Amino acid sequence: MGFERLCMVLQGKSSNYETDVFSGLIGKLEELSGHKYHESEKVEVAMRVCADHIRAIAFSIADGQLPSNVKAGYVIRRILRRAVRYGYTFLGFTEPFLTRLVPQLVEDMGEAYPELKAQQKLVESVIREEENAFLRTLDRGIRLLEDTMTRCADTKVISGVDAFVLYDTYGFPIDLTELIATEKGYTVDLDGFQVELGKQKERARNATANEFGDWVEFKSGDEVEFLGYDLLDYEGATLLKQRTVKQKNKEYFQLVFDKTPFYAEMGGQVGDTGCIVSASGEKIAILNTVKENNLTIHLAERLPADGTESFDLHVDAARRAKIAANHSATHLLHEALREVLGSHVEQKGSFVGPDYFRFDFSHFAKMTDEELLATEKKVNALIRSNFPLWEKRDATMDEAKSMGAMALFGEKYGDVVRVVRFGDSVELCGGTHTSATGNIGLLKIVSESAIAAGVRRIEALTGEAAEDYVHAMEGTLKTARSFFNNVPDLAGAIQRLVEENADARKQLEAAANEKAAQLADRVSANAQEVNGIRVARFDMSIDPAMARNIALLLQKKAENLALAGAFEFGGKPNLVLMYSADLVAKGKNAGKDIREAAKLIQGGGGGQPGLATAGGRDTSNLPAALDKLVELATA
Repeated sequence: MGFERLCMVLQGKSSNYETDVFSGLIGKLEELSGHKYHESEKVEVAMRVCADHIRAIAFSIADGQLPSNVKAGYVIRRILRRAVRYGYTFLGFTEPFLTRLVPQLVEDMGEAYPELKAQQKLVESVIREEENAFLRTLDRGIRLLEDTMTRCADTKVISGVDAFVLYDTYGFPIDLTELIATEKGYTVDLDGFQVELGKQKERARNATANEFGDWVEFKSGDEVEFLGYDLLDYEGATLLKQRTVKQKNKEYFQLVFDKTPFYAEMGGQVGDTGCIVSASGEKIAILNTVKENNLTIHLAERLPADGTESFDLHVDAARRAKIAANHSATHLLHEALREVLGSHVEQKGSFVGPDYFRFDFSHFAKMTDEELLATEKKVNALIRSNFPLWEKRDATMDEAKSMGAMALFGEKYGDVVRVVRFGDSVELCGGTHTSATGNIGLLKIVSESAIAAGVRRIEALTGEAAEDYVHAMEGTLKTARSFFNNVPDLAGAIQRLVEENADARKQLEAAANEKAAQLADRVSANAQEVNGIRVARFDMSIDPAMARNIALLLQKKAENLALAGAFEFGGKPNLVLMYSADLVAKGKNAGKDIREAAKLIQGGGGGQPGLATAGGRDTSNLPAALDKLVELATA
C-alpha cells in the first residue's frame, strides 16, 4: 500500500498530500509564497511537487549522495531543478526556497530519521548552492525559450537544434524545455535533439579518440592475478598479449601479464611504475598501470622484442612506499575529521600519489584554523601509535558491516570485499597500504578549500615530503626574522611594521588629497567661459589617479563646469573629462565624448556621463585631443 497511502486511510483523507506527512511542508510553502494550496490547480500541483521533491532531495543528501552531473547525483540534481522550476513559475519564488523547507522537514521527520537532523546544516547548504546556481540558469533559459517559442509560433514546434542550444550552451535541461513547451501548447523535436546530442558526443570522441591496434596474443586468457598486496617483485610472469595505441600522434604500448605485482590506477590511487626484464635480459620501463575492462594493463616504453619469453616484474618500491603511506593517511584523516567535525563527515573522493594526497569530504563550512590543527594532531597521534595493518581480503558485505567498516556511498562493491583496519579506523578498500601507521612518519595539512556545495578538500603531505615542507617553512621564518635583526617576537615585529605602513599610507593619501585640492582650485580658477559653459583645461603631467581625484573634487562643488585634461604619464597619453551634475542633467555625456576624442591618440576609454577617462598610444596628438574635448564640451 505504501506509507503515504496508509496514512491517508488511517487519517480519513482523500489525498496523500492532505495527511500530516505533507501538511507541514505545504503549510510552510503557503507561508513563504503567500499563495493558498487550493487557490488554483497550478498552485496545488506546484506545492505538491515541491513538498514531495524536497523529501527525496534532503534524504538523499543526508545519506551522502550529492547533486552532480553523473549517475545518481544527476537524478538528485534533476529532481531539485524540477522543484525549483515549479516554485519559480507558479509560486513566484525568485530566491532559494527549498532550503527554507528543510527545518520543517526535520521537524516532521527528524525524530524517526535522526540522520536527517544530524545532517541538517549540510543539507541546507547543498540545496541553497544548487538553487542559487539554477535560478540564474532558469531565469535566462526561460527568457531564451520564450524567444524561441515566439519564433516558432506558426508551427508550435521547437526544433531539436534550438532545444540543444538551450541545453548545451545555456545549461537548460531538455526535460524542462519539454515540460514548459507542453504547458504552452508546443512540442519539442526530441528526435532532432538526440541527433544534435549524438553529434556532440561524436565530436568529443573524435577529440580524444585513440587508434587501437589489434591485440597480439601469446597465450589465451584474460584473468590477471594481482600479487601486489604481498609482493613488489615477481619472477616468471607470462605475457598474455600486447598492442600499440596511437593518440594525438603519440604511440603507447600496452602489455597484459597473467600475474603482476603492479597496482592498476583505481579508487583514487595512482598506478604503479617500475620495469620488466625478459629472460634474455631485455629491460623495459613500465610508465603506468591502468584498469581497462577490468583488465590490468601495463603501459610500457616499448614492446618486447620477443613476447613469448618469461618476464620478471619489478615495481618501483620507493615510489610504492610513498603511495602506500599517503593512502593509509587518508584513512586516518577520515577518522580524525569525523572526531573533530562530526559523524556527518563522509569521504567524497580522493587522489593518492607519491608526492601528496588530497581528500574530499562532506562538510557544510570552511574549517577553522583550530579545527585543522586539531585534525592534524589527531592524525599524527594515530601515526605515532604505530597501528599495524589488519586486513581481511575475502569478507562478505555482512561481515564487513559487522566489523564497522565504512563503505563509500555510490561505490559498487562485489560479494567479496577487502576490509582494512588501522586501530579504530575500519574501511572497505582495495588500495595498497603501509604495514604500520608509524611508517607514515608525519602528516602536514597544506590546504583546505571548497570544491562543491557541501564538499571540502584537504591536501596534505606525509613522510619526507612533509618534513621538506616544514623545513622550507622554517627557512622562510628564519629569513623573515633576519629582516628584523632576529627579534624573538617575529609576529609582533611584523604587526608593528604593518601598522606603521598603514599610518604611512594614510599620511601619503592625506598629502595626495591635499595636493589634489590645491590643483583643483588652481585649475578651476583658470576656467574660461566658452559658449556659456565654464571650461577648465589642463595638460600638466600627473598621475591619472590624481587627475581623477581633481575631477571628483570639482564635480562635487562646481556648477556649469567642464574639466578637460590631456596629459602624458609614464610615456603614455591620457585623457580625462568631467561634467558637473547640472550639465549632465542637460544631456552632456562624458563617456560618449571622451571616446570620440580618444581616437586622436589611437586609444579608447569610457565612463559615466559625469566622469570618463581614456588612454592611448600616440602622445603627439595630445594637444589636438585636448582641443577636441573642449570642442565637444562646449558644443
